[in-house]
Amino acid sequence: MNASIDNQVGDRTERQARVVHALQGLLPPEALLWNSEETTPYECDGLTAYRQRPLVVALPETEHQVQAVLSACHALDVPVVARGAGTGLSGGAMPHALGVTLSLAKFNRILKIDPLARVALVQCGVRNLGISEAAAPDGLYYAPDPSSQIACTIGGNVAENSGGVHCLKYGLTLHNVLKVRGFTASGEPVEFGSDALDGPGYDLLSVVIGSEGMLAVATEVTVKLVPKPMLARCIMASFDDVRKAGDAVASVIAAGIIPAGLEMMDKPMTAAVEDFVHAGYDLTAQAILLCESDGTPEEVEEEIGRMSEVLRAAGATAIAVSRDEAERLKFWSGRKNAFPASGRMSPDYMCMDSTIPRKRLADILLAIQQMEVKYNLRCANVFHAGDGNLHPLILFDANDPGQLHRAELFGADILETSVAMGGTVTGEHGVGVEKLNSMCVQFSPAECEQMFAVKRAFDAKGLLNPGKVIPTLNRCAEYGKMLVRGGRISHPDLPRF
Repeated sequence: MNASIDNQVGDRTERQARVVHALQGLLPPEALLWNSEETTPYECDGLTAYRQRPLVVALPETEHQVQAVLSACHALDVPVVARGAGTGLSGGAMPHALGVTLSLAKFNRILKIDPLARVALVQCGVRNLGISEAAAPDGLYYAPDPSSQIACTIGGNVAENSGGVHCLKYGLTLHNVLKVRGFTASGEPVEFGSDALDGPGYDLLSVVIGSEGMLAVATEVTVKLVPKPMLARCIMASFDDVRKAGDAVASVIAAGIIPAGLEMMDKPMTAAVEDFVHAGYDLTAQAILLCESDGTPEEVEEEIGRMSEVLRAAGATAIAVSRDEAERLKFWSGRKNAFPASGRMSPDYMCMDSTIPRKRLADILLAIQQMEVKYNLRCANVFHAGDGNLHPLILFDANDPGQLHRAELFGADILETSVAMGGTVTGEHGVGVEKLNSMCVQFSPAECEQMFAVKRAFDAKGLLNPGKVIPTLNRCAEYGKMLVRGGRISHPDLPRF
């Protein structure tokens, strides 16, 4: 988008000295890092396959400092990459080699809990789970619950439009945020949304949520709180065939039931998490579903009964229903620990994040099994099955360059197959740097240009998180040539550049 950024090849040391000099008067000495040993911890987010050490790391404590840093960088034409807890999985927080990483970790205060309005005003660095912990005395909680909720921040959730295992019923971040306040790339204060249910003009809140730090830097977020259900129970259903399990997901939704959570794991994943947390999973099943109901005791009993009937009719070989809260949490502990459990199976893994129509769940699982043979790599699968959001975890060893390359090809194949099945390349992890090439498969040149037009409206110089999310036409043209050379044009119905 901005050739002046992409092609800057000036002396890094000289450039670093200019940036440090400009920021030293704006931040305390301990809030400015530029030595290699200090900046290396910021070189990647949760996607560790791609790394880049930043020129400078700024750690402001106040909004005034954030504004000052952005204004100074804007004047110097220096890129800025905002960073929260670094738990992202698409490289969205990977630094720019000639830019400033703006860490917002110190913005960790809960400013207000309003139990009557059922909202919380929090700074962007507050942990997702921390909001629910603060609201618990009032019988309220924040519904979106990513698996990383113990560590991930609300600012990062806003950037990626994060979901979680209960997003089927309660929605993604977008559906649970009322207002976002922060600054543009030039340091201009900006506010999206309102404390009211709706506001005049364009709904720019929906544009900013999920924009991956490309349009503005969020510092404060107003979130909705919901009452903690009186009761929640979880069904663990076993299936001897992945197609039966996939069809069962569609059957539950077709029956008019919207569970609080509806998750699916295949046999390799259940084996990994059972060995890790001992959740009581059926290790003989080819796939298991976790289906949760919450509400009043009467509502839960009725819905659990209906779901059990649907699951049995769909071919479930065994059904277990949590008897108490401890067992419910035990069932979910396996799903919540799918990623760390995978880390015990392999030195490295690459977690994909595509979305497909629910009716194609079995088709994509079977296709992934064929890809395991094709790329000679293992893959364990966990899905937000209720909304068709896939999280295949490709297992590899990054110390072997050949394996890393095959893992990248494997991941791209999953994304392209998902698009061919009527889905999209991402559900909640974002595009970042990981899925740039795959964006070329899903979107036409005209569509990419429209995305760039939105970015230019907010950030005319292209300084916020440049080089991510939206692929350039040149990049897509090169990717198309690479696919042809590699013989990987396997989906003729996909758009080509």
